[in-house]
Amino acid sequence: MKVKIHTLFEYLLETTEADPEAFVGFSLSKSPVLGDYLADLDPDLSLDWNGRSFRGLPELRTHVLRQANLADTCDIDDVLITAGAAEANYLALRQLLEPGDEIVIEKPGWPQAEVMALAQGADIKTVFRREAADWALNLDEFRRLITPKTKLIFLTNPNNPTGRLLSPEELTEIVDIARSVGAWLIVDEVYAGLEWDAPRPKSIPALYERGITTGSVSKALGLQGLRTGWMICRDPELIMDAVILRENSSEIMNILGEVIAEIALRPDRYATTLAGARKAGLANLEVLNSFIKKQPLLSWIPPQAGLIGLAKLSADLNGDDIAKRLLEPPYKTFLLPGSAYDQPHHIRVGVGGGEEANLVLGLSQLDALLRTFK
Repeated sequence: MKVKIHTLFEYLLETTEADPEAFVGFSLSKSPVLGDYLADLDPDLSLDWNGRSFRGLPELRTHVLRQANLADTCDIDDVLITAGAAEANYLALRQLLEPGDEIVIEKPGWPQAEVMALAQGADIKTVFRREAADWALNLDEFRRLITPKTKLIFLTNPNNPTGRLLSPEELTEIVDIARSVGAWLIVDEVYAGLEWDAPRPKSIPALYERGITTGSVSKALGLQGLRTGWMICRDPELIMDAVILRENSSEIMNILGEVIAEIALRPDRYATTLAGARKAGLANLEVLNSFIKKQPLLSWIPPQAGLIGLAKLSADLNGDDIAKRLLEPPYKTFLLPGSAYDQPHHIRVGVGGGEEANLVLGLSQLDALLRTFK
């Protein structure tokens, strides 16, 4: 299996040593520091595996079910703790797809599924989210793509990178379509909990026996460095196959990551942290909205959830050119070009990172660069 690098990761690799002074498009909440957890850590904690379960700390898996509103639907053995949502997606995609299988993906969307499907020789069908339709998933187009040969569907909710939410009615219809052909349905929910104007949608295992939810502590809680995520599925064979596959890749768990994630997801602490992340995200979203409304060379559909969105460049401006020039002196500001999501005339902007992201400075630098094109 030869894996081809996707454009998003390629750009991150190329810019790792750039040392920007500001970020316009930080994709996760402000990160805590280790000291925030020291009072709850046992200094005698063994740094071997957790010693109780190959699926992850039982108390952590209990928290995962609760925050996903699945405690009444799933058992803790329906949860597998993984090295972030990326490994959870990998474990599902790797075991479910065979050469020639059909997979339906969305664009723009998280590119991992397409990368894995290409490497595994699957037949990819794409449903396109269009800006003219406010980035909504076209369910008529989606339905036409589904056939008896469809093995797997991969979606994000909220959509990564546009922040568009699937409504309860849309989720129900998607499940009905998937069930009609017996397709597996993966919904990546890494931004769940950061909905701005609507309640958190139901996680897919609550609606579908072949539904798989993936998530992590990376985005809403800012704990990306823990590399701690999860897969939730009601099918015990799929979970066990994922355990076996993981044993031959990352092997057993990251005990320190699990322990800190368990602390972070304790009900009172989780509620407080999430409230703070939502407050900070909304405040920055107002700043970004105001900026884009005043900037004649930009427009966008604000995200309904999550910390990122796609802003459209007017005229013939190219996102790659803007991103590269903005990263250089005198601007020294980082953002992702839309080409990372097959949207070359867009840029990815976002509201995460807290004060360290220097969003206001970054927007000022972006404005200065765009003024050179007038």
